[in-house]
Amino acid sequence: MNSGPDASTPELISRAVSQTSSLIRDEVLLARAEISERAAHAVTAVGVLVGAVVIGLVALNVLAAALVVALTKLGLPGIWAALMVGVSLAVLSFLLIQKGTNDLKASNLAPSRTLNSVKKDAQAVKDAANGA
Repeated sequence: MNSGPDASTPELISRAVSQTSSLIRDEVLLARAEISERAAHAVTAVGVLVGAVVIGLVALNVLAAALVVALTKLGLPGIWAALMVGVSLAVLSFLLIQKGTNDLKASNLAPSRTLNSVKKDAQAVKDAANGA
């Protein structure tokens, strides 16, 4: 194939199609690699959250019981001490769940580098087409 300035139109079109096809194939491979990387990160995050929840529940049971006992020793009726501790732990649990689910949102897992690369490639193709 002639790649000089006197290349024929069919040769130029063939080369453009081949390069575009190669570019698309490379972008798909990059997207797959990036999605795999993000998915592995998400799996690790879920595992950490599950482990933290299990350990946290055991610890909170012991600490909550100790806090209820301490509040009753200070003169607070047992029911009020248990209610205060329970509500406080429920609020803390809610905040932690919000944090964990926010970290797993789809926007945090999207292949952003690939999307940026595709945008640059599309702009380069537009620029090349406008300049030709």
